[in-house]
Amino acid sequence: VQLQASGGGLVQTGDSLRLSCTASARFFSTLTLGWFRQAPGSEREFVSSITGSGASSYADSVKGRFTVSRDNAKSTMYLQMNSLNPEDTATYYCAAAQTNRLRSFPSMYHYWGQGTQVTVSS
Repeated sequence: VQLQASGGGLVQTGDSLRLSCTASARFFSTLTLGWFRQAPGSEREFVSSITGSGASSYADSVKGRFTVSRDNAKSTMYLQMNSLNPEDTATYYCAAAQTNRLRSFPSMYHYWGQGTQVTVSS
């Protein structure tokens, strides 16, 4: 499984961004996918997870602002990020796990994309 994250950029507080994660995977719809982020000097932290059937979960810090979705026909996952603030600044990674359950720990994911930078200025 290969994952490619894209859509990052430099935005201002209150702006929105949509990240995409495209996968080359034979059984994409069976994978649980996740978004994580890592700021300099910090550990990688969970952002959101979505199962093949569309069940989703979020970190408390992004709940109500971020929305995860997927298009299995396009083998793509999205993260719509609204009301961005400087605390959201990080490199965002997408990941895939061979399970049909929601997962929130990095160690539970088997495959990782290369990351896309999101910078929110105040």
